[in-house]
Amino acid sequence: MNYDSAERIVTGLRAWIRDAPAGAQLPSSRALVAEYAASPVTVQKALRRLGAEGLVEARPGIGTFVRSVRPSRGADFGWQTAALGTPRARLTGVAGPLQDAPAGAMALHAGYPGPELLPERLVRTALVRAARGAAATARTPVAGLPELRAWFAAELADATPAHLSAVTAADVVVAPGSQSALSSIFRALVAPGQPLLVESPTYWGAIQAAQQAGVVPVPVPVGLDGPDPEDLDRAFRETGARALYAQANFANPTGVQWSPARAEEVLEVVRHHGAFLVDDDWAHDFGIDSDPRPVAALDDGGHVVYLRSLTKSVSPAVRVAAVIARGPARERVLGDRAAESMYVSGLLQQAAVEVVSDPGWRSHLRRLRVQLRERRGLLVDALAAHAPDLEVAVVPPGGLHLWARLPAGTDVDRLVRDCAAERVWVSTGDEWFPAEPSGPYLRLTYTGPEPARFPDAARVIARALAGQH
Repeated sequence: MNYDSAERIVTGLRAWIRDAPAGAQLPSSRALVAEYAASPVTVQKALRRLGAEGLVEARPGIGTFVRSVRPSRGADFGWQTAALGTPRARLTGVAGPLQDAPAGAMALHAGYPGPELLPERLVRTALVRAARGAAATARTPVAGLPELRAWFAAELADATPAHLSAVTAADVVVAPGSQSALSSIFRALVAPGQPLLVESPTYWGAIQAAQQAGVVPVPVPVGLDGPDPEDLDRAFRETGARALYAQANFANPTGVQWSPARAEEVLEVVRHHGAFLVDDDWAHDFGIDSDPRPVAALDDGGHVVYLRSLTKSVSPAVRVAAVIARGPARERVLGDRAAESMYVSGLLQQAAVEVVSDPGWRSHLRRLRVQLRERRGLLVDALAAHAPDLEVAVVPPGGLHLWARLPAGTDVDRLVRDCAAERVWVSTGDEWFPAEPSGPYLRLTYTGPEPARFPDAARVIARALAGQH
């Protein structure tokens, strides 16, 4: 099927339709095949395209006709405002990192690695294998495929000290991606209207998930080694919170990794207050200068609820994550998952098992570490050389992003618009704060396409800044 031929037919028929009255019959498929010297398949593709555009309508057994133009009038949906009432959470639309950059733009805003950083061959092979097996037609257990749950449990168990009891597959609940998992965790651990302590800044998706769950995110400032234990203790005492959400490894957006000592201190505060720590290990597979150290490996008392996702490291198309929890907390998460989605696609779970069980997975992660180090260095060097007014306080030991502070007084929204006008897409840092931002920031990813263009992107950011200062 030739796309150019189909486009040529569509263009010709659009002109024909402009001069034809409503209800006029188009030439037959046979006539179009002869006129455009195209195959019947290509002609049908062109007609389907015109139908999708609302220009023609097919009448089975009769032919294709110019669609009658219906009068356009704006519908009044005002009644819905009263029926829906006040929204439980006010979301401002699609978050910046999920916006689609136009073709050819330099994308420094996204939250996912580019295709060249993913195990493409492994993923394609795994999907084919999964489609050929029972997973293609079977309903999977609510908690997830036993093989996948066992893999997640074994990974965390390997990091657990010998004097602590390790998790098992019975502690694992598989979810369709970390975002859905976060929603279930917050609903399971925190009652509506109650506080949830969160690092500030922190992952924007966690802030949205908390708001949609009806809980109140309470910011706890973080430094270069995570949250200060004294600040955290005070926040627990003053708010009465019973849960803390944190990213101890390569935090999004700051890139900070807690030291082993800080992890022990934070965990001690959590235990003292009889609380939970939601340990979001989102960048487990993205270590560069350091390996991840799950806080969950230090706890066997059920205080840590561990979240581990494969979506970013395997493929955005394989939305698979795991929640590892013990005791009643695990049962509540499982019940919430069952009520929301019943179970996760067995096809995607089986594909995930195939990928992470393949010997090529470890080889891929070793190559990825090198690629991330090179790309991180390219972006750091580009900013230092061409946009020195951006301050990168932490060169992250892992993860996918840089957290850059802008000069005081910068209008970040204007900066984002000015950069987009020059086809460079960046993400405002405001979305990562659960309350007012502590300053003007950009979060910049070094895993998008065309890293050779990082210097050009840095120059664009510098020009946009110069227009304000």
